[in-house]
Amino acid sequence: MRGAKKTYVIQTMSGREARVKALIEKIVGPELVSECFIPTFVVRKRYGDEIRLKEKKLTPGYLYVVSPYIDAASRALRDVPAFTRLLSQDDRFIPLESADMAWIERLTRPNERVIGMSTGVIEHDNVIVQSGPLKGLEGWIRKIDRHKCLAFLEVRILGRTKTIGVGLEIVRRTD
Repeated sequence: MRGAKKTYVIQTMSGREARVKALIEKIVGPELVSECFIPTFVVRKRYGDEIRLKEKKLTPGYLYVVSPYIDAASRALRDVPAFTRLLSQDDRFIPLESADMAWIERLTRPNERVIGMSTGVIEHDNVIVQSGPLKGLEGWIRKIDRHKCLAFLEVRILGRTKTIGVGLEIVRRTD
């Protein structure tokens, strides 16, 4: 029986998320899972004199599946030859609450769950994001690490409030 498409969380070994994602897409298939993703964010890294953009996992050890058929998908997941565990409570698979998914939806696009790099300025201790996914979301920023080009956001994920880092380059500061 088809239900509403909901997002569920799968726990796996950290560092193996991409391999597990590929196995799920191959074994479980698009009939049962409409989207399988590992949310990432882009950050600038300095390597000597060179600056490169690098993608980092937002929630290491977890990947997400969107499915209207979670019971059938969970049975198919048993055939994936890797450690996976669909998060559940009292033997019921628990979908992410809409608040847990809202910020991911706001900062990324379906089938491209990458939070891009933002740029901004600091004017009189106020952060103003000029471009990127954080534009207009300055109220979400709790702390900035200018050296590492990171903004730390307080978001709701997996039923808890968590601080996550995403890429933000401060290009100017005025006092």
